Amino acid sequence: MELIKAIILGIVQGATEFLPVSSSGHLVLGSHILGFQEQGIVFDVLLHLGTLVSVVAVFRQELSTMAKAPFLWMLNKLDDKGRHYLLWDLYVVVATIPAVFVGPFYKEQIEKMFTSVAVVCFMLIVTGLMMITAQFITDRSRPVNGARAFLMGCGQAFAIIPGVSRSGTTIFIGMLLGINRETAARFSFIMSIPAILGAAVLNFGKLLAHPPASGALLVYAAGTISAALTGYLAIILLLEVIRKNRLQWFGYYCLAVASVGLIVLYA
Repeated sequence: MELIKAIILGIVQGATEFLPVSSSGHLVLGSHILGFQEQGIVFDVLLHLGTLVSVVAVFRQELSTMAKAPFLWMLNKLDDKGRHYLLWDLYVVVATIPAVFVGPFYKEQIEKMFTSVAVVCFMLIVTGLMMITAQFITDRSRPVNGARAFLMGCGQAFAIIPGVSRSGTTIFIGMLLGINRETAARFSFIMSIPAILGAAVLNFGKLLAHPPASGALLVYAAGTISAALTGYLAIILLLEVIRKNRLQWFGYYCLAVASVGLIVLYA
C-alpha cells in the first residue's frame, strides 16, 4: 500500500463516514479505482478508529455528561441536563440492538456485497433519494425516546449494506419520526460510537491474524490521522448543512457518483 493511496482513502473515509454519502460505498469504489485491495481488513479497522476519534472530539462535552450521568444518578445529584443525557445513555443502547443482531448473523452475505460495485451504485441511489426527500419533511420537534431510537437503530443496521449512508439513513428516519433535524443528527453521531467500535471488534481477530508489517506502520498511521482530521471537519460541516436544511446537496452528489460508477462498470 502506497502512502498517497492511504492518505486518499483516509480522507475519503473521514469525509464519508459522517457526511450522508456512504463511507463503505466510497471505499469500495475508491479501492476499485485505485487498485488497492491488499490489507483491506487491517486498513479498514484503523480508518474506523480514526473516525471514532473525530466524533469523540466533536461531542466531547455531551459524551462527558453522558459518562457522568449514571454516577450522579446513583448519588442522587442529577439536574435536568443530567437526566436528559442519562436517558440518552439508554437510548444509545436501544439504538445499537438492531445492528448487534444483523452484523454477526448476516456477516457473510454483507461481505459478499462489498465485492459488488453494482450493489454499491444502486444503494447510493437509494441514499441520494432519501437525502433529496429530506428537505420536504416537516420538523415537529419531537424528542428522542426509546421507540424512535430503536427505529433509528434499524436504519443503522440497514446501512451495513455498502452504499447506504449510516448517518444519512439514521438522520432521515429521525426526521420522519418528527425529531428536530439537528437533534437527530447529534444523536446519530453519538449512536455511531458503539457501531464503529463494533465494526472494529468484529474484524479484530483478522487484524491479529494479519498484523501490519513494521514497514507499513507509517503508511497506516497517515491514513488513520487523515481519517480523524477529515472526519472532524465533516461533522462540523454536516451540522451546519442540517441547520440550513440543505441535505439535498448530498443527495445530488450520491446520484452523480452512482451514475459515474455504473457507467464505468457497464461501459
